[in-house]
Amino acid sequence: MTSRDAVRAIWQAALAAGDVTPLVRSHLHLDRQHTRIFLLGAGKASGAMAAAAEEVAGDRVAGGFVVVKDGYGGHLRRVEIAEAGHPVPDARGLAASGRLLEVARSAGEDDLVLFLVSGGGSALTPAPAPPITLAEKQEVTRLLLASGAAIGELNAVRKHLSVFKGGQLARAASPATVLTLALSDVIGDPFDVIASGPTAPDPTTFADALEVLARRGLSGRVPPSVARRLEAGRAGEIRETPKPGDPLFDRVTNVVVGNNALVTDAAAATARRLGYRTDLTTRELQGEARDVAREFVARARRLPPPACLIAGGETTVTVRGPGKGGRCQEFALAAALELEPTDRLTRPPACLIAGGETTVTVRGPGKGGRCQEFALAAALELEPTDRLTILAAGTDGTDGPTDATGAIVDAGSIARGSAAGADARRALADNDAYRFLRASDDLLVSGPTRTNLLDLYVVLSAT
Repeated sequence: MTSRDAVRAIWQAALAAGDVTPLVRSHLHLDRQHTRIFLLGAGKASGAMAAAAEEVAGDRVAGGFVVVKDGYGGHLRRVEIAEAGHPVPDARGLAASGRLLEVARSAGEDDLVLFLVSGGGSALTPAPAPPITLAEKQEVTRLLLASGAAIGELNAVRKHLSVFKGGQLARAASPATVLTLALSDVIGDPFDVIASGPTAPDPTTFADALEVLARRGLSGRVPPSVARRLEAGRAGEIRETPKPGDPLFDRVTNVVVGNNALVTDAAAATARRLGYRTDLTTRELQGEARDVAREFVARARRLPPPACLIAGGETTVTVRGPGKGGRCQEFALAAALELEPTDRLTRPPACLIAGGETTVTVRGPGKGGRCQEFALAAALELEPTDRLTILAAGTDGTDGPTDATGAIVDAGSIARGSAAGADARRALADNDAYRFLRASDDLLVSGPTRTNLLDLYVVLSAT
């Protein structure tokens, strides 16, 4: 098995561990007191989650609505499903968030609202608070993404420009019972950050949102309606999102059914099964993608190399028997007799694994995503003699506004791309990793994966 074959096997095992069907089935325990269940969902994996939930709930599902990213739709028996734009919200997402709120408000005190949420749910449910328009909300999202804002910063702003996020779906569903099952695509699994926490108490404030804009140099660049709303909220002129301790959350239960630990643990187990010395370094990899990639390669180079002891000379043999042999043969036989079945006198190949989510500060006009930029930056760090194979991929099947989920690179990637007429350093400067990695034949394309549990980073070091 080549290193590329091995890293793909590790990747496939990680994805299998994050399959939502068994995760939903194992966490969905329904109380018979709720005769009607309204099934709602938002996120890249929420269609697959809803299909699993329908199997469990059966004919108790009275209706519902689920919104997913383009290409992630499917057939549901009792629930309507629609597609919308991601990562930049569009008019379909605006309509979807209105429909989700409508269904939530229709639930009664004796009903259960089952909300299935995964990464991407925030962009898919824009719901701008009037008079902010969808176009203005889109502009804010673009500015925040281009500034390199972390997911928590992005969501603090989006919650306070929305009538859906930051616990406001739970407010709409009250007094019904609400059960939310979530796939976490956020480091540390904070429920208020996953899809901007539609059913979770919101610890952030209008003031926090303004601080994010200032920190990212966007205070004077956002549309005037956005600035006016946030300023009015900070002054107490607009109702805040529901906070921890609000009585409405007495009837709300939020459960994380899967996170990055599932995929990183499965990746590590598979790497060990394939014979690699495996180091699971972190599940909280963060930072600028190109900088983190350089550090990751440097760490991989520090892995202990295969061990070798060498000696020269000439031994002797005291002949005591009638057999046939020589000093080197006697040496080898005596050494073999000393070995235990578990002895490995050649060090096995090494594997570094990390989970998390990096960011990209967009400075150029190119096309790519955080995992592709990580991979390209890593490839530029490799020397021709480096025997490293590196995977960086999003577990949701998409990386940025591309059809790729990431890439697999090695010491030959830059040369392959150059031979195809692409310039790696120019591509990195232009945030154009997609086009270079396509030229070098290093893109990883998976399509929808039925999960969304942050990103996976793997380095294999061959012996």
